Amino acid sequence: MIRFAVCDDQQEFADKERNIIEQYCRENGIGAEIRDYTDSGMLLYDIQEGIHFDMILLDIEMPRLDGMELAAMIREKLSQAMILFVTSHTKYAIKAFELSVFRYIPKSEMEKSLPLALFDGLNLISWQDRECYLIESPRKVQKVNISDLIYIYKKQKYAILVTKTEEIPVRKSLNQVLEELKREEFLMIERGFIINLYYVVKMEGSEVLLRDGIRLPVGGSYQKEVRDKIASFWRKRL
Repeated sequence: MIRFAVCDDQQEFADKERNIIEQYCRENGIGAEIRDYTDSGMLLYDIQEGIHFDMILLDIEMPRLDGMELAAMIREKLSQAMILFVTSHTKYAIKAFELSVFRYIPKSEMEKSLPLALFDGLNLISWQDRECYLIESPRKVQKVNISDLIYIYKKQKYAILVTKTEEIPVRKSLNQVLEELKREEFLMIERGFIINLYYVVKMEGSEVLLRDGIRLPVGGSYQKEVRDKIASFWRKRL
């Protein structure tokens, strides 16, 4: 299911974008959920409340909060979201690229350019999804880049996913998370820890040293396997 947000203070353009998205997804067998907004502040509020979107289409010149400001704020909450500007104004194109906007579409070319952007964007999302771990809870949906996961540890009934910037609790066992990741770089080193082998600096005695000085214990019954797996992983990449 791809989650879209369409934000334009003019309802006629929001409706037009929705219709193009619906038709494209219907013709290509893509499950879609589309929310449209005529108030940029309401879109920001929903995102801050934990609503996730894969692709966000924004007008630029809107009252209260313009598309440029909104895109910068969205980046803070949904770093993986694909943002497209659909606008009548071309003077903002250079600034749009500074915000890592995926596509800049003039409204006069919407019928032609938006389906092409959907084709390219949805193919890219499909590829990114294979490189992400999806976290779902009653309050929010979040994607985490698998390459950003440094290690995972057990805390009561939760698996805590650790990245450079945050710790994300998931109400699952470590074994369940490891099975869902299905990647050779993730290795159980003790009943309470999984590591990402890309971040390993060395194994010394009963500890592994990860980047940034992180030290984690290796269980006695795991030590030989962990040592062998680290060596094998490194040999493949020499």
